[in-house]
Amino acid sequence: MEQNTKKTEMQNRPLILASVMLGMFLAAIEATIVATAMPSIVADLGGFSLYSWVFSAYLLTNAATVLIFGKLADIYGRKPIFTAGIILFLIGSSLSGFSISMTMLIIARFIQGFGAGALMPIATTIVGDIYNKQERAKIQGYLSSVWGISAVIGPLFGGFFVDVLSWRYVFWMNIPLGLLAMLGIIFFLHEDIKKQKRSIDYAGAFWIVLAVSTLMFILVEGGIGISWTSLIMGGLVALSLIGFFCFILQERRAADPMMPFAIWKYRIVRTANITSLTTGMIMIGVSSYLPAFVQGVMGESATVAGFTLTTMSIGWPIASTIAGRLLLIIGYRNTSLLGAVSLIIGGMIFFMLSPERGPFWAGTGSFFIGIGMGMTNTAFIVAIQSTVDWQTRGIATAANMFMRTLGSALGAALLGGVLNGQMKSYIEQAGLGDHFSVNAVNSLLDPHLNTSMPAGTREILQDGLTTGLHMVYIGLLVLAIVSLLIICFMPKKTEEE
Repeated sequence: MEQNTKKTEMQNRPLILASVMLGMFLAAIEATIVATAMPSIVADLGGFSLYSWVFSAYLLTNAATVLIFGKLADIYGRKPIFTAGIILFLIGSSLSGFSISMTMLIIARFIQGFGAGALMPIATTIVGDIYNKQERAKIQGYLSSVWGISAVIGPLFGGFFVDVLSWRYVFWMNIPLGLLAMLGIIFFLHEDIKKQKRSIDYAGAFWIVLAVSTLMFILVEGGIGISWTSLIMGGLVALSLIGFFCFILQERRAADPMMPFAIWKYRIVRTANITSLTTGMIMIGVSSYLPAFVQGVMGESATVAGFTLTTMSIGWPIASTIAGRLLLIIGYRNTSLLGAVSLIIGGMIFFMLSPERGPFWAGTGSFFIGIGMGMTNTAFIVAIQSTVDWQTRGIATAANMFMRTLGSALGAALLGGVLNGQMKSYIEQAGLGDHFSVNAVNSLLDPHLNTSMPAGTREILQDGLTTGLHMVYIGLLVLAIVSLLIICFMPKKTEEE
């Protein structure tokens, strides 16, 4: 395997890196361009109560497949798995653009998520293969520059498509970019992988999908569509618990488990993965619901809403580049702690966010969240890849991606449930429960229906959305504090005692 690694390192690394960065760009731009378009998508297709599922569907299949793709990459090589991921991603993107209902869009996002499960972890693993430890810290900064580029292009394109053309181009623009990335990897990345007869843990994938999807359904619909005290809710809770129990049981007995518990013996891996779960929830809380606040409450355009997310994606690569240098000076733990402090600052700014403070305040909070994500993510990836060997680097990298994506999926569902529940309660207390549901926000996000709505009704809906989103931002602050506390347990070096 070492010979394979050395051979790969002798290939055209700049061209491989460019192809990898283009592939990562597909996933990176999702953070700004889709979130920017979501208010317009909801206004067109309806179904605000399903708002969080557009993100959750994508993240669920992403989380469920990221470990399988990581394992397959260790067996069959990085190239075929990365290529297959791009193809699936592009199929999902095409179908998303053709969606005629919110349900169809959610199904298309499921497919898109399958492909995304291969893009980020395999791209990062390829970099881990062709660059050494000292180079990886610097290259991670280059990879994170993808977020900065997508931060500028995403809102520009998103705002342009929404305001001038159609939100559908938000998904269709992935097609030419994905084809270029795929061709680059096919032609420039050469591997000499000996096929190994190793089993794939499909049973583990089934149980984790069942457990997580059921838990997400509980978080979104609990207290809204299904009573917390009903028999149906009890059955769903039991089903989710059974799924998690069977997943753990399966992983312990599987010959080649999807989530090998052996990698968790390293304290630095445990700490990084658990923290990635909470930071994933923070990231999705900002990227999913900030545009809704800026457009629905502040009354700004889709372009302005997109640029409040831009600051997060600008802060991310800046911090990641700085973190790449800090890692070699102050270590993984201290770099991660700096990132956690930035997350708390961002959380406090969002906690104080109000319609009167305007988009600049929202963008500032987003920027500090980006700084925190860049610092922690870079430290975690480099630390993990420096701790494990080549044979497990793919699955170890994928496991960290899995935890962050799982956090995002659960965060989208949990925070979406909090938002829906708070809005439903506010509308009922205002005496409009018999006339309006949570889906009335569809009209609030449509510029034409918004202006034609009675002033009193519009004010109630805006106040309800403000109240609901404030609860979401309280949750973000709590998660940031928890992240800091977990990082405190991270060892100072990759070498375990």
